[in-house]
Amino acid sequence: MFIDQAKIWVKAGNGGNGCLSFRREKFIAKGGPDGGNGGKGGNAYFVASSDIDTLIDFSGKYHWQAKNGNDGEGNNRIGASGDDLIIKVPLGTLVYDTDLDLLIKDLNEEGKNICVCKGGRGGKGNKVFAHATNQTPRKTTFGAVGQERNLRLELKLIADVGLVGKPNAGKSTLVSRCSAAKPKIADYPFTTIEPVLGIVDLPGYRRFVIADIPGLIEGAHEGTGLGFEFLKHIERTRVLVHILDIYPSDGSDPVESYHSIRNELVKYSKELAKKPEIIVANKIDLDDGTIVKELADKLGQKLIPISAVTGEGVRQLSELLWEEIQKVKKEYP
Repeated sequence: MFIDQAKIWVKAGNGGNGCLSFRREKFIAKGGPDGGNGGKGGNAYFVASSDIDTLIDFSGKYHWQAKNGNDGEGNNRIGASGDDLIIKVPLGTLVYDTDLDLLIKDLNEEGKNICVCKGGRGGKGNKVFAHATNQTPRKTTFGAVGQERNLRLELKLIADVGLVGKPNAGKSTLVSRCSAAKPKIADYPFTTIEPVLGIVDLPGYRRFVIADIPGLIEGAHEGTGLGFEFLKHIERTRVLVHILDIYPSDGSDPVESYHSIRNELVKYSKELAKKPEIIVANKIDLDDGTIVKELADKLGQKLIPISAVTGEGVRQLSELLWEEIQKVKKEYP
């Protein structure tokens, strides 16, 4: 199950209480105070990890709490500090404070972390309050309460290439052809119901990540269809690949479909629509070359012909994507 949003409550540990104690040993008169301080409460951290793909660990668990510090003890023994709470989240997780509606951190790199709640400090034992005019203090303090927060986690997948297009345009087939990913493939619309990531390996130890999202239809920016919910997952991509079905099963015009999808991208996010785009004409195994040429003339743009089913042109497309990704990296390091 793909979970990309979660609301949780996180609390740091409370500090341990200070101890009220006096030294009691045989043959030692007036031993004096020896109450130790309480231990510090544990902090709560979020850490970005590539070992996790979704926020599914948070779907059934709302409360997350670090350990409390232990109380101080006699003989000047300080209470042990509470263990920190380390919460692993996928790369690309945005951490929001729900009450303040504030973005706290974008955990978009491996190992990147943030302390969201600090543990309470330990209370003071009566040994601390001893002085010349009060050598037998009976005063102690309680440990401080650890911070707590209501948080919202939102995942935006990190990929080099994002695939867009109408339902059944062949996006999932392309991903399965050029990577080891195994998305669901069928001959009906909206086969893909959640984002799929694939790693494309090229000779020379080169690789990049490609993201497939559910197909877009008109009105997607307003929530129509499945694609709107997952458009955020291609906001971080460097290059967009627009898949055109040159033989659509519903009889639609590929040129109109292209402009319709572009319109949805602009309405959803102008920044997303500005990303470099490569237009791919899929299903050339059904064409003698005339349809692709006609479409290129009508759109006034270059089309990359492929057949995701047979694999024709897929390797050339992968190499082109690699080159485009390197260009973008140099321009926007």
